[in-house]
Amino acid sequence: MTATIQLAPEAEKRIDSLVERTGRSKAFFLGEIIKRGLEDIEDYYLAADLLEGVREDT
Repeated sequence: MTATIQLAPEAEKRIDSLVERTGRSKAFFLGEIIKRGLEDIEDYYLAADLLEGVREDT
């Protein structure tokens, strides 16, 4: 899948700094950011759904 995103200048600078310091690609870091962000979002929404279900049952 290909996607186009617009980053805040500060975020782009931080990613560019990582690219320069580590030799890894920008695509690598963007993939990591998405993967880790998705994990956090899934955790949040699954917990919120579970909590809502518990509240409805009481």
